[in-house]
Amino acid sequence: MLAPAVIYLGGFLVIILVKVSVLALSYQGASGVVFPSAQHFMGLSENPEFREALTRTMWFTLVGTPVELVAGLVLAFLVVGDFKGRGLVRSVFILPLAIPAIVTAIILYIVFDFPGGHVNDLLRGCHAVFPFRLISTPINWRGSGFFALMVAMFGKVWRDMPISMLIILAGLQAIDKEQIEAARTLGANAGQIFLRITLPLLVPAMSTVLVLRSIEMWKEFIFPFILAGSYPLLATLIERAYHEWRNPNEACAIALVLLVLIMGSTGVVLYVSRRLKKWLVAA
Repeated sequence: MLAPAVIYLGGFLVIILVKVSVLALSYQGASGVVFPSAQHFMGLSENPEFREALTRTMWFTLVGTPVELVAGLVLAFLVVGDFKGRGLVRSVFILPLAIPAIVTAIILYIVFDFPGGHVNDLLRGCHAVFPFRLISTPINWRGSGFFALMVAMFGKVWRDMPISMLIILAGLQAIDKEQIEAARTLGANAGQIFLRITLPLLVPAMSTVLVLRSIEMWKEFIFPFILAGSYPLLATLIERAYHEWRNPNEACAIALVLLVLIMGSTGVVLYVSRRLKKWLVAA
């Protein structure tokens, strides 16, 4: 029953990957097209804009992925218990997914605008709800690479944290409550129960979150493009190489670099997760 879906998805994946690889490895030389050629990759290694985008993308992923994991853990632990209004609280936490990413990005663009954005007005004490004056001059959030990427990361984490919450919540609900009750009967405190029972059993769910969210972080386009357009990541640099540089071959070369990074980081996360689970079980 899965064969049609596998053929459909796998077929398109193979077609796209082959086409991208052919373009990335083709170089228009003086005597014609050279294939295969690493010229585009060599050119990218000497391009300061590519190196800066690579550094920003690594920073964006290495910081944003753990933040999403922690946010998912906190939200999952908040709603895992039985309390009045739990369904309503869960629905509220899932609301970010109902808002299109581009809408969220545009709202953040307006909120963090310069000089008259709502955040600047709030920090200058222009609103009665927060009359404290924390800054005297507006902050140009999108004029700084650090602030612009922080705003983009905030939007990305806020919109996608319900996915992390749902995965970890499923892992928490799959834990056998009898194990926890037995540990309490033997005198284990909350910290020991978390470290010895809950955390080892949550490693598969946490590794799933890290793999899925790191992939999304590596290839994120909408939030960096709208909120940090002057400071491109690799995904936005692909668009720039295709439209501004008018060089589809280099765009495909950047895409292949991004693919290698995604595959490498996925392998590292899975390896570390397996080692962590063995260490927690043996500890």
